[in-house]
Amino acid sequence: MKSLKILSMMLMLAVSVWSTGAFAQDAATDTPSDFTFVQLSDIHWGFNDPKMNPDYAGTLQKAVDAVNKLDPQPDFVVITGDLTHRAKTPEQRIKRMTEVRTILSGLKVKDVRFNPGEHDADQDNGEAFKEFFGKAVYYSFDHKGAHIIVLNTTEEEASLGEAQLQWLQNDLSKLDRDNAHLVVFTHRPLFDLYPKWGWSTKDGQKAIDMLMPFKQVTVFYGHIHQLNDYMTGHIGHHAAAPLMFALPAPGSQPKSTPVPWDPAHPYKNLGFRSVLVKADTGECVITEHSIADSLGN
Repeated sequence: MKSLKILSMMLMLAVSVWSTGAFAQDAATDTPSDFTFVQLSDIHWGFNDPKMNPDYAGTLQKAVDAVNKLDPQPDFVVITGDLTHRAKTPEQRIKRMTEVRTILSGLKVKDVRFNPGEHDADQDNGEAFKEFFGKAVYYSFDHKGAHIIVLNTTEEEASLGEAQLQWLQNDLSKLDRDNAHLVVFTHRPLFDLYPKWGWSTKDGQKAIDMLMPFKQVTVFYGHIHQLNDYMTGHIGHHAAAPLMFALPAPGSQPKSTPVPWDPAHPYKNLGFRSVLVKADTGECVITEHSIADSLGN
């Protein structure tokens, strides 16, 4: 477990939607209080290389079972992209999305939110993803004192795009820079972590520049299949562990090929995180859960 103190009143997550009403909130009654959430990322349902994960058909269900055992149960579960592995045909894409949605329906927490990754959206402009997981692929809402911003990094070849950037500017213009508590969710990193491997968002710096005047901002993302913490000024960016296969450290080898399965340490580097947000102190306690650890619970 690791703890991360964030100088904000609270921290929250969100992505797209399980249903169109999943993120509706009443700002008048959305008062600060403690809450928890779980972040899952990079499920890659449909990946089937036993050299990288011999339990490719069972890891997601193990994660669902582990989340269901958490006490207390989280307010939300969020998946930050790549729910499915890139499909060869539209029929295969639909099959995979149907299967992953069915498994995730086993979560006790029914407020589940989604953010598309490039494996979900690149081949059909996200049309199948929208059909299965909600038409809103970027949006914002307020929850318990925080302003949640969900950005779609699969636009226009790994970018946000001008329309989304204009929407972000309009959204931020309504907020108090000194007092707003912002939490941003994306699939790709907004900063240039390692562009050679596609670990960046082409116009992500424009979004960071818009966020920089706000005193309290935290970004959660996936895509790189490993834990990673990075600061752009006072803004923290935190990558989540994957659920299907790990990838090497940025630039540590010529290509970003999956890390082979280690029989001596099964499920190494595969897991999810839960976050407890303490409204009274602004402390965020982040707990990293290994799939291997969850098997004994």
